[in-house]
Amino acid sequence: MTEISVQNLTKRFGGIVALNDVSLSFPTGSFTSLLGPSGCGKTTLLRVLAGFEAPDAGQIAFGDEVIADARQQKLPEERGVGVVFQSYALWPHMDVAENVAYPLKTRKVARTEIAGRVDAVLESVGLTGYAKRRIEELSGGQRQRVALARCLVADARIILFDEPLANLDMHLRASMVEAFRDIHRRTRATIVYVTHDQSEALALSDRIAVMNAGNILQVASPAEVYHSPSDQAVAGFIGRGAVVSATVMQRNGSSTVLDIDGHWVKARGQAHGADRVQVLLRPEAIILSDEGLAAIVKETTYRGPVHETQLELINGERLTLDCSTAVAIGEKVRVAVSDAWIIP
Repeated sequence: MTEISVQNLTKRFGGIVALNDVSLSFPTGSFTSLLGPSGCGKTTLLRVLAGFEAPDAGQIAFGDEVIADARQQKLPEERGVGVVFQSYALWPHMDVAENVAYPLKTRKVARTEIAGRVDAVLESVGLTGYAKRRIEELSGGQRQRVALARCLVADARIILFDEPLANLDMHLRASMVEAFRDIHRRTRATIVYVTHDQSEALALSDRIAVMNAGNILQVASPAEVYHSPSDQAVAGFIGRGAVVSATVMQRNGSSTVLDIDGHWVKARGQAHGADRVQVLLRPEAIILSDEGLAAIVKETTYRGPVHETQLELINGERLTLDCSTAVAIGEKVRVAVSDAWIIP
């Protein structure tokens, strides 16, 4: 059983509360990203799961077994957890095969079995033929694959990733994202992945837990976190977009008609009796049109496939629009809105 259950977990460092009564489950075989700004508590939560830190209150269970609470905890090596660090944590005096084999040697696995398992796991991470390479001869992406192979060779059913791609360039990150997704599909290990990179979390995960100031703000699928954030903090942190004010004009079951700066827009979500609400508008839900919200172009930035364009509404609020061609600064335009989310 590789389900992880966290109940009322609190961790303090002096007067700083790093985790504030956190409760969260990680289903067997799930890939959950812990996402949030620096200092939000995501790495602390990972370290408590790994056994590198002890909780001050609450408990952690792997399946039916409590492995840590405020009174006692299992040592990291007793938890059967693999950890992939940002810094790789490889032995420089060992070659690739020796690094990967290390967990098996500590468990006194037979030498003949070790060789076969190391070869198989190196093949699974795309490192066939690298067994005798020295660590200093490898690229950053290859070193990260060695660290991943070391987890897999020990048959770890829980793998914890601590910002593993932070030291890699853009192209290496893209290739490693594909490697991580492939490993998860084949092993069905329960994976907890710490990152501050939203694109990684959205691409890799089946669940995202957004954290801030030691609290869990929302746990949901990547699509739900992106399209239907639970509050203004999540809306402001995940993806691009603008939060603007609106007046409720009509309530129609699951949708609501709003007045945004003099233009009526149909929005998802509930106003729950409020007359004024905050609304999330994503760039892909806004297009130039002959009718719609009146705005003035304030800034434009070339992003390659699009020109990211900042618009100012009559009421002074800002929107972000992606245009295929540049629009002149100061030009008056109108934009139509195809999707809007009322922030709870």
